Amino acid sequence: MPLSPALPTVAGVTHRQIDVGPVSLHVAEAGSGPPLLLVHGWPQNWACWRRVVPLLADRYRLFMPDLRGHGWSDAPRHGYDKEQLTTDLLGLLDALRLDQVGYVGHDWGGWTGFLACLRDPERFSALLALGIVHPFQQPTPAKAAEAWRGAYQVALSTPLLSAALLRSSPWFVASMIRAGSANPETFSADELRAYGEVLQQRERARATVALYRTFLLREAPRLSRYRNQRLVVPTRLVIGAQDGIGSPAMLDGWQDHADDMSVEVLDGVGHFIPDEAPAVVAARVGSLFG
Repeated sequence: MPLSPALPTVAGVTHRQIDVGPVSLHVAEAGSGPPLLLVHGWPQNWACWRRVVPLLADRYRLFMPDLRGHGWSDAPRHGYDKEQLTTDLLGLLDALRLDQVGYVGHDWGGWTGFLACLRDPERFSALLALGIVHPFQQPTPAKAAEAWRGAYQVALSTPLLSAALLRSSPWFVASMIRAGSANPETFSADELRAYGEVLQQRERARATVALYRTFLLREAPRLSRYRNQRLVVPTRLVIGAQDGIGSPAMLDGWQDHADDMSVEVLDGVGHFIPDEAPAVVAARVGSLFG
């Protein structure tokens, strides 16, 4: 396994490192026009947008950072609560001198987008969240019955087991990506290997454990704090009908907490919407951001 896997090559994409507080974040950039911040989730990195870039780069300036602990950004031992990831992204906007952007986020990138829009709504023209649920969750019997959907998070938060599996082979990550896709042929073997090789690095395997362990032990028990906040940024939540993390129970309950939000379920699509349905993502970006 290479100590530092080579950056994937996507036509028209450039790269740079930007210091944000104590961490250096890798940012991929492409296109020209109004700025869009595109933020990946686990177990991916900025390259999850590779099929979206050619559909948007003629209309928007795309900024695609790697979250701390992912891709080619720093992977410190601490700072994996999602409010800290939010702080990183807001600091990145300051470093890029971007007063306001459109936000497109997948998985944890979508969750962090919700938190960023709640904390600093004036920085965002709109939010397109993909493959994630909203933060305004309330305990209900229907949601309790869906708790099994989060079993993978428990496995990934187990320090020795999770880190060992991630470091053992890129095909552990590959198997999880394939399992989350509606069509296993969505990803080539090279694409799957590339995602897995990045997470084989010791510090990034450790970051994965911290990402999920922090959420389960410290953040999930305190989700009620978001029910006292109001989402004023126009928001579209899109999830695949075959996404294992989504269910009608988990997608409901936002209505009393958002001024302008809608939920769309895509037939025939799994968890990895930017990879499985890039044309849909581009179309939703066009309708939401103009």
